Amino acid sequence: MLKQTGKKKGFPMIRRLRLQFVAVCMMLITAVLAAVLMAVYSAAERGSERASRTVLERVLAEENAFSHAGPSGPALGSGKVQLPYFTVQIWGGDTVYVTGGTYKDIENTDELSAILQDCLTQGQQEGTISAYHLRYLRQDNGIFTRIAFVDTSMEQASLKAMMSSYLQISLAALLLLLAVSVGLSWWVTRPVERAWAQQRQFLSDASHELKTPLTVILSNAELMEASPLEERQARWADNIHSEARQMRTLVEEMLTLARADNMVPTVVFSDVNLSDTAVDCALLFEPVAFEAGKPLEYDITENVFVSGDAGKLKQIISVLLDNAIKYGADGGAIRLTLAKTDRQARLQVSNQNANGPIPPDQLPRLFERFYRADASRGEKSGFGLGLPIAASIAQEHKGALKAESDLAGTRFIFTMPLKK
Repeated sequence: MLKQTGKKKGFPMIRRLRLQFVAVCMMLITAVLAAVLMAVYSAAERGSERASRTVLERVLAEENAFSHAGPSGPALGSGKVQLPYFTVQIWGGDTVYVTGGTYKDIENTDELSAILQDCLTQGQQEGTISAYHLRYLRQDNGIFTRIAFVDTSMEQASLKAMMSSYLQISLAALLLLLAVSVGLSWWVTRPVERAWAQQRQFLSDASHELKTPLTVILSNAELMEASPLEERQARWADNIHSEARQMRTLVEEMLTLARADNMVPTVVFSDVNLSDTAVDCALLFEPVAFEAGKPLEYDITENVFVSGDAGKLKQIISVLLDNAIKYGADGGAIRLTLAKTDRQARLQVSNQNANGPIPPDQLPRLFERFYRADASRGEKSGFGLGLPIAASIAQEHKGALKAESDLAGTRFIFTMPLKK
């Protein structure tokens, strides 16, 4: 059962450009918001620390702080901040007195012993005791040591509540800015998309318009060659015929790429025995390789079934073999292999390098139109469109085509899903 695929969509390059635009915008916005939130949190945390430390300093400074049990706190803003606190005096390192504060029934408790042990172990004049959410300020008077503790639970709760609110606001802002960025990406890339569409349309129209005059030229050239001509005129007719054929090949390749760019559905899917297709191509190119002095070797696994267009898949293999024969080293073998993995068919065409390995930065560019890796490749016949066409066909079959090159040779690897 044959089924046709292909749906007209936007240009992949434009979609990637829009995604990159949105990604860059969101990364910048996220970085700015994160920096602002960190700065706000840091400022709020320092403010809370200053407030609690002011309470500790005031408690220790007041001489009568130990004679009353009422809360104490500094005047901040329009009201008086009330922070739970308590103070202790330690005589001789063993005797402990709770001398004031808002805590009740804390003297001679295990909690107080643990708090003092943690405080004295730290050996600092001020610090925090995380296990009990306390901040302390220590004052040594020679005979005794006085320590004031203030509760930081309210401080931490306020910071958490504030940051929770800011995070919700930031998330809402990010979603809003994401929508704005998506809209801007469409607006910014619209001229690019329009220009790209016009270029593709021109290429398609020009290819169509050139086919008719080329057909006429070829027909007339063939008629001229069939007529009795002088030797010089016969050479002219042969040149016209040869160049017209070459031009027709170029136009057909450009038209193939134009259809792919415009997402015109040209692939008809069916069950294909890729092994048979590879063998047919190998037998077709075996005399070509032999004539070029580059023996063709192939190792093809049997019954590798895929879902695809048999003609298009044959075109990929033909392009790769033709490319390997053209640019392989003189006398070097051309090797075609087809193997089957758990989920993919893997076809590889390799040759020996004529001028050393292709630099890694040039490998991806081999699939660009009219690109040649080095000057020597320009001496060979062809227009630099075969590999881009092969890559386009691979993409239509949900596969991938890549190139590798090292001292051992250059390899083109085509992979696509096996038939389910």
